Amino acid sequence: MKTELFPAPLVERIAECGNIAVAVVEDPEAAVPLARALLAGGVGTIELTFRTPRALEALKRIVAEVPEMLVGAGTVLTREQLRDAADAGAAFAVAPGFNPDIVRAAADIGIPFAPGVMTPSEIEGAYALGCTRLLKFFPASVAGGLAGLRTLAAPYRHLGLRFLPLGGLKRENTAEWLAEPLVAACGGSWIAPASLIAAKDWESIRRNAADAAALRREQK
Repeated sequence: MKTELFPAPLVERIAECGNIAVAVVEDPEAAVPLARALLAGGVGTIELTFRTPRALEALKRIVAEVPEMLVGAGTVLTREQLRDAADAGAAFAVAPGFNPDIVRAAADIGIPFAPGVMTPSEIEGAYALGCTRLLKFFPASVAGGLAGLRTLAAPYRHLGLRFLPLGGLKRENTAEWLAEPLVAACGGSWIAPASLIAAKDWESIRRNAADAAALRREQK
């Protein structure tokens, strides 16, 4: 088995927060006020998706100017993106799917990485390559929701795997996900949707983050 790709202290830090704000940032100028609004509301982890041309610049700005925010890179699909994320100071990276070559590249580069899984074969493949603590469950709503995760993970409970569900999580169903011991943290685009980021509505994002943080506190 390869070296574990997600260190235990980092998993626990993410789990302590309980929520990951998944954000698509088009304008890097919005990155720092976005991070500050999330922190003000009580969400200290963000995943910046690499779906926009200037996502890397946004990530760099948050790392440099808001060091208390734990910043991850999302939708990381290539070795180049992994290298860019690591060089920019990303604390971790995630992908929507399981690509063995990208898992190996993350191990080579030394960046904590959680691939996306939704089948037993993907869990076993990721585990064999060193993903023995944390996996992304995506797309959570399509893959059976919470009941689907419980069924999928049942044969592997003795391994101690934990999951980051993303895809279809909303304010209304986050609490039930957070109450599940299999779940390390919930990924939610509802906390900082693209429309609020584009409108620079930092107060609404702060309120959403406060709601997410309150849901987490209720589960402790």
